[in-house]
Amino acid sequence: MNRFEKNFSGRREARIKYLDGDFRVLSAGDFVRCAVTGDPIAVNDLKYWSVDRQEAYSTAEVSLERYRQP
Repeated sequence: MNRFEKNFSGRREARIKYLDGDFRVLSAGDFVRCAVTGDPIAVNDLKYWSVDRQEAYSTAEVSLERYRQP
């Protein structure tokens, strides 16, 4: 059993609109996926995202990594 199955088995992925300093849930769910790593991020733990790319990131380091990509 991997980390995803352990923590999010049977859960639904949310659809989210990322705004400046906030986000709006378009489709209810328990988690979103990190755009870089593919790791699930609980909606309640979501802290890092890009408004321009409309992507979520699992950590600040991952966010910076994505920002440096063209």
